[in-house]
Amino acid sequence: MRKVAIFTETFLPKVDGIVTRLKHTVENLVKLGDEVMIFAPDGGLTEYCGAKIYGVSGFPLPMYPELKLALPRPSIGYALEQFQPDIVHLINPAVLGLAGLFYAKSMKLPLIASYHTHLPQYLQHYGLGFLENAMWELIKTAHNNAELNLCTSNAMVEQLREHGVKEVDLWQRGVDTELFHPQYKHAEMRSRLTEGHPEATLLLYVGRLSAEKGIDEILPVLQAIPNSRLALVGDGPYRQELEKIFAGTNTNFVGYLQGTDLASAFASSDVFLFPSRTETLGLVLLEAMAAGCPVVAANSGGIPDIVTNGLNGYMFDPIAEDGLLTATQQLLDCSPAIADDLKHNARLEAEKWGWEAATSQLQNYYDKVIEVSKASIAV
Repeated sequence: MRKVAIFTETFLPKVDGIVTRLKHTVENLVKLGDEVMIFAPDGGLTEYCGAKIYGVSGFPLPMYPELKLALPRPSIGYALEQFQPDIVHLINPAVLGLAGLFYAKSMKLPLIASYHTHLPQYLQHYGLGFLENAMWELIKTAHNNAELNLCTSNAMVEQLREHGVKEVDLWQRGVDTELFHPQYKHAEMRSRLTEGHPEATLLLYVGRLSAEKGIDEILPVLQAIPNSRLALVGDGPYRQELEKIFAGTNTNFVGYLQGTDLASAFASSDVFLFPSRTETLGLVLLEAMAAGCPVVAANSGGIPDIVTNGLNGYMFDPIAEDGLLTATQQLLDCSPAIADDLKHNARLEAEKWGWEAATSQLQNYYDKVIEVSKASIAV
């Protein structure tokens, strides 16, 4: 049994891909016999699936109020000393993660970090592109303090290596293939998403409503495809702007869905559109594929690790002006037989990646780092 301390800048009740991955990781770590303590911005929870949560008070970010900035404080070090972990794992170390880094170093604890959000690319969407080089320097400095750095796609492994981050490896993707399944296709959910027009072509987006996701690029697709409707599932800081952009169109701002409702939304839609170019992995793509919903996504970041163009979905050139529209029309123009093959192959791809296997791989990384740390102390 290992004692694992996890520092994360975001956790429940927030809903996003990082939280989803972290939830499944914690569930499976505990299930496989580890003791886990999570240090996260205070969300009102003290426990999750047998793991202790140490909530650190913080304040909402002005540009992104869903995200809390939790500042380091001495009580974190005291809690960590009381827990006496075998290893510290930093998830996207930024602010709270730096406290984990500091105390891990001061307590001579093995340290591992993982990279899930491609922040340098995000800057461009907020008019801060001039800070990209500085951001990479900060990332390099933080991650090079860890004995091992994990990324969730081959593209991100290469990106970090190219920018001077050392000791980088791949942490395989995971998806809940029991929850996200074609069996949850439901006429009632389709009617809900289309606002009473189930005969329409249903375009779906699931994820954070934020500028870097490129959701506004779906508008020309919606306008060009006859009798189509768009369901945007999720919420975020860009919602009000998107409501203006999509005003007067057949767009349904659904808000958050979870559990079988979310699985049903995927399974009941005709195509899942994912215009984002900033994905380190794109967990929602795997969820859509597991549910049998054909996907169209940018040939960028970690997405080519998941989508094989024309086999289990369609990818578009992220530079092409009408790339998203062209790929979507190509998918919708498929014969029924080809469409069925796409769905079948997408499901097969998703079935390769279970959360328990991804967590077992992570435990092997933990053990290697712990052993290396013990050997260096012995010397």
